[in-house]
Amino acid sequence: MSCAFSLLESCHLPCSRYLSTTFRFSRGWYQMQRPIKHKTLCLCRNMQTFACELVKASYVPTPQTKPKDQSLAKVETIDAFQKLPMVMPSVDIFQSASRKAKRVLPTKGIANVAKRERNRGAKQLDALMKELAVPLRGYIENFPKRIYLHPYERSLIELTFGAGNYEEVLKKVDALRKKVVSVGKEHASLCAKSLSKKEAEERLTEGLEKLQEIFKCEGQAIDDLLYIAKTLRAMPVVDLEMPTLCLVGAPNVGKSSLVRLLSTGKPEVCNYPFTTRGILMGHITLDYQHFQVTDTPGLLKRCDEDRNNLEKLTLAVLSHLPTAILYVHDLSGQCGMSPSDQFMIYKEISERFGNHLWLDVISKCDLLKESPVVFITEDREVDHLELVKYRKIGPEGALHVSVKNEDGIDKLKKKVHELLMAQMERIKSKRIQDNIEVA
Repeated sequence: MSCAFSLLESCHLPCSRYLSTTFRFSRGWYQMQRPIKHKTLCLCRNMQTFACELVKASYVPTPQTKPKDQSLAKVETIDAFQKLPMVMPSVDIFQSASRKAKRVLPTKGIANVAKRERNRGAKQLDALMKELAVPLRGYIENFPKRIYLHPYERSLIELTFGAGNYEEVLKKVDALRKKVVSVGKEHASLCAKSLSKKEAEERLTEGLEKLQEIFKCEGQAIDDLLYIAKTLRAMPVVDLEMPTLCLVGAPNVGKSSLVRLLSTGKPEVCNYPFTTRGILMGHITLDYQHFQVTDTPGLLKRCDEDRNNLEKLTLAVLSHLPTAILYVHDLSGQCGMSPSDQFMIYKEISERFGNHLWLDVISKCDLLKESPVVFITEDREVDHLELVKYRKIGPEGALHVSVKNEDGIDKLKKKVHELLMAQMERIKSKRIQDNIEVA
């Protein structure tokens, strides 16, 4: 049982009092009553409220719960890159600031020429400093810190620009802002202390040249930030509430061709490895329902430490996004990777991301022959039964399709629809579970 107590002392005077007032007019005496109101006077001490529990006829204060740190809140959306501010080139920022500063006039009413000139110089230098520093401060404040981003977005930044480069550019921009403010204030102060008109003009010119030199030497950080903003803003937007199909496999196995066939996405299709050099997003509309399809760079047979950034990008999608996997195999030998190596990659990914919904597809089935393809570097006498079976028909239950002849495409679309509907149910169940935990 808990209750709240308040310590309140107050004193009230009557809100109104009727007084008898006598008026005298020219034709006699008249007496009438009218109310005269007095303001209410309230004397109140500081009021304190606290909560307590009743335990064995004594009150025990209840500890107050502290609000949770907002920085620990779970990120549920991926849209930070679309909210990035528009960054101007460093040259444009300085030219715009210079034009505005030159239009600043001295304070009116100053008759002395020297005083008027040093006033104008100080005000122009101060205006130039502010016009340069304010945009830079806006960039620092509006570019998100990595710790507040979704894990997928953090991975995109690190793999696209390298570890620590994003933060380093922001630090350089902030250092440039601080230097502009320091130099601008210093030269504005010197200009305001000038003893003659000529000295004030010299101080003004010196300050303008100094700020221009700083921006010319260190303005590259702003241009680097402009490149970062353009690159991140062009990244595909992923809706976490929409079921997503992720195509995975070795390079050049036909993933991009399937994405073009299944969705609105138009990735580049060429006959060489690593055609896909980033995450490409398409959409599917089935029975008035919308789904996402993403094409990922191919994976090679090697450990994570040796993988390039394109391969790590694929692993980041699988690790941080709720996706269903469509794994593409090419047993025709046209992709440039042996079926044995594809089998090893497939086993690693299926064990690593076995909790995802899964569908296996054998592409280029029109090129398959009766005898399995065996590269010269492979062991023909291998006794691994699962590998021998994989060379012939691929994984158990895999669909055989051909984009060229459109064999198995209708069945593939049906299976993809079923897979995405199952993914939608999984997303809904997770959302309900999260709501229960929050409540």
